[in-house]
Amino acid sequence: MSTTTRAGGFALTAAIVELTLTTAAIHASLGGLLFTLNAAGYVALAAAVVVAATSRHPFVRRFGWLPRIGLAGYTAITIAAYLVMGPYFVLGWVAKAIEVAIVTLVAADVVRVHGSPIGLWRAIGDAFGRGGPAGSAARS
Repeated sequence: MSTTTRAGGFALTAAIVELTLTTAAIHASLGGLLFTLNAAGYVALAAAVVVAATSRHPFVRRFGWLPRIGLAGYTAITIAAYLVMGPYFVLGWVAKAIEVAIVTLVAADVVRVHGSPIGLWRAIGDAFGRGGPAGSAARS
């Protein structure tokens, strides 16, 4: 892996983590159990993304896709819940803009790491010993 690719990956991961911690801080500042739990979920997922991006342990590398997909899904559900439930106010829309950026950057990171959504699907299959969406025969 080239230094440029490594630096780009570091910058992308740093941006994802920074935005995730920013939206966690926004949710934590709102108080209440639901917002506090949402903030805690974002903090845990930010930590998981850092571990997945930096660890060299084979088990962590094998499931390195999971924190990315988990963060994207968690963020998408948070956006959808806000649109359904509200309350609609300026800081809420700022948080949603940050969350859209998180999903976009995670998608870019998935493409960077796995090459395509199909590459991600293969990584998920490999993690469970299935060799991708159509089994190992798809690679022959």
